[in-house]
Parts: sequence; C-alpha cells; structure tokens
Amino acid sequence: MTASILKLKEGKFYIENVLIESITKKFDTPAYVYSKKIILDNYSDFKEIDHLICFAVKSNPNTAILNLLANNGSGFDIVSGGELQRVIAAKGDPKKVVFSGVGKSTKDIELAINHDILTFNVESEAELYRIQNSAKKLNKKASISIRVNPNVDPKTHPYISTGLKKNKFGVDEKKAIEMYKIAKNLDSIEIQGIDCHIGSQITELKPFEDSIKKLLALIEHLKSINILIKHIDIGGGIGIQYSEETPPSFSEYAKSVKKILKGLDLKILFEPGRALIGKSGILLTKVEYIKQSPGKNFIIVDAAMNDLIRPALYDAFHDIVNLSLSNNDKLTYDIVGPVCETGDFLGKDRVISAEEKNILAILDVGAYGMSMSSNYNSRLKPAEIIVDNNNFYLIRNRENFADLIAGEQLLP
Repeated sequence: MTASILKLKEGKFYIENVLIESITKKFDTPAYVYSKKIILDNYSDFKEIDHLICFAVKSNPNTAILNLLANNGSGFDIVSGGELQRVIAAKGDPKKVVFSGVGKSTKDIELAINHDILTFNVESEAELYRIQNSAKKLNKKASISIRVNPNVDPKTHPYISTGLKKNKFGVDEKKAIEMYKIAKNLDSIEIQGIDCHIGSQITELKPFEDSIKKLLALIEHLKSINILIKHIDIGGGIGIQYSEETPPSFSEYAKSVKKILKGLDLKILFEPGRALIGKSGILLTKVEYIKQSPGKNFIIVDAAMNDLIRPALYDAFHDIVNLSLSNNDKLTYDIVGPVCETGDFLGKDRVISAEEKNILAILDVGAYGMSMSSNYNSRLKPAEIIVDNNNFYLIRNRENFADLIAGEQLLP
C-alpha cells in the first residue's frame, strides 16, 4: 500500500521533507502538489512484472511527470494526437507508445505512423481500414493490436466501465477474429498483439483474471489459423483506496498475472494510470467562508468543480484534511466551491473543524484531477508543483487572464 503523502511533524504537515505551508506561501491556492518519491516508488512496484509499462497519459498529462516516467523507462498509453505530442515534448520514446481510443482521426493516425509508435489498439473494422489507408499513403507499415471487449463486469462506476457489451470500446471476440483475418491480408498492416481494458478503479482481481483468460483462449484460436500474437496488452484499471475500498496490492496483481501467463512466449504490456499516480497528488485549497444554517453547514473554499470534477461527476470520495489550526468545534459540513452549480462540491457531510483562511488538502488527486479541469465560470486553472525531497518545483504556471482568452477574437 502506498504510504500517505502527508507527513505530520511537530504539528506541521509536510510532503516528503517540504513544509506545505512554504508551498502555499510561494504559489498560493488552489494548487496541485505531487510527490516525486511516491510516483517513482509506485513505478518501481509495477516493474515486478516483466513487461512494458505504458502509463495512461490521460490520467495526468503534465510533461514534467511524463518526462520523469520516460527517464525511468516508461512507455505510454495515449488516446489522442495531442497526448502523443505531449509524450514527444516530454522526451518519451514513441516506439513505446500504444494508441487507444474509439475515435482516432486520420490526422492523428498519420502523426502516430510517422513517429513509428509501437502499436494501434484498434477498436473497429472501420478504424482498421483507415489505418491501412493512412499507412499505405505514407508508404509505411502500421503495427496493430485489436482491442477485445471480453464482456467482463469490472464492478466499478458505470461511467468508467469499458469492458461490457454495452460499452463503446473494443469489439467482441467473434468480431475480433474476423478483423484479424482481414488484417492478415492488408499490405500495410502488421499484426503485433491483442489488447483489453475493462475499466478503471477496479478493486478485485477476478475481473482481470477472467479477461486475461479470455484473451489467452482467443490467442490459441488465432494460432490455429496461423495468426501469431506477439504481445498481450492487459490494460490498466487497478483501483486505489480513496475511502473504504480494498484494492489488490501490486504484488498480488503481479503474482496473479504471472501465474496465468506462465510459460507463454508473450510480451506483456500494462497501462496503469490511477494506480501509479493517484495517491501521489493533493489539491491545496483555502477556506473563504464558513456558512452555517439550520438545514446544512458549508465550508466554501477557493477550489471548485472546475479544478476537481470527480466528486460532481462520479460522486467520488476524496479525503479532506485541514492542514491549519482551528479553534472552532467540529461540525458536519459540505465542502463546496464558488462555481454557480449546486453540484459544485468537493466533499459532502464531512466532520471537520475549520476557520476562514485555513488550508485544506484534498487527497488522492494525482490522477484525473488536473487532467479533467476546465475554465468553467472563467476560472483560472491552478498551478502544479512537484516535491523532490527537500525541494519543490513549479511544473505548470497558474493561469492568468491572458491565458484564459488566448485565441479568442472580437468581431470586426
């Protein structure tokens, strides 16, 4: 289990060896703060399996974090041309990139082919032909895997379930066989692997085991018709503990995967996002107002749903800690932001003591925090900072008004 990012020493909170108060004094709030040590420790844990880690860029696309992972040998799982360009800007190796997603444009496909990515995870027959046509036009061969939808219930939030028949992702096993047969006869396509990703924030091993077994049965069938698979991409999706969840440890997951794949001559690809980086980050926010009423008490903070949308979107739980001293009694509060939506909340029914100007830390936001932020209500996106032992570094400037309206033009 990942160690807590917050360290309490003599009544003060630290990340690694940096006093959090020193970060807020220099960079104000709201601000995302990450621990380099936690990121690298998690990455090291994932390397228990002999495989290629392809970090899910969508979970946190900051180029400093991508560069940190690239420098430690990581590959990347992308879902857009923009994410590929981020990987390249971060000095990642395109030859370690897998391209997932159901709506790849011709422009993005050609960008990926020109950079010789490792493989496309193909999600439809129409996409297969589009990749063939783009590769032929560029006089290149494109490597592909087909994303198989194994119809395994990941037992997670329906918005982040991706492996059921009713989900938009991948193709069923019968269709996958048809597509492999087609791909074998396409002159600009090279079959490399098979891919599966059943969802996110999964807290049981069985869905992973069931989906891998289904892929192995499919690989055996393809071998019988002389279609050889070189790698198996088992996706990501391992959950983290936000509240009462009990996800498997990395070592438990590794042991399970090794047992199922023992003796097979297959390269393993794995696409962690949340499990690698989720617990590495916090969102620091300042208390603006305390509002008490007979029906509900509110702590109004300077962060909002535009900064962290997971609670509003998924009713997701994030632990919230007051990092400051407060003499007020503990009461039950909803912790909310300034955005003009009733759904703008960061935590509901939290028993906490707080005063105006206190600094709160919203935990476990390293994944799908900043990456899903927006400028709703013309709010400026927060700064991002990374802590490295005794030092901390700005890795994304806080936006200003010029950033906010960049690209907009008045009518003549």
